[in-house]
Amino acid sequence: MWIVYVLRSAKSGKRYVGMTQDVTLRLAQHNSGKSKFTSGHMPWKLIYQETYSGSVEARVREKYLKSSQGRRFLDKELGAGSLPD
Repeated sequence: MWIVYVLRSAKSGKRYVGMTQDVTLRLAQHNSGKSKFTSGHMPWKLIYQETYSGSVEARVREKYLKSSQGRRFLDKELGAGSLPD
């Protein structure tokens, strides 16, 4: 099982989209500074996730959510239209 997840930085309000098989472990890694981009924006909170059976479909969805159309979808879905990405 693969999870596409969205995090929000409590520090900067930035959003981060990723994929993993263990969202709890991955969130802990983001909040411990083990990821280059996310280390400067800690702490992170999980705000959205979707589950997929395969890595290919999860990667396609992750890529979509990182696109401008996907960001608009997340803004609408999360009610975050005025927050920075």
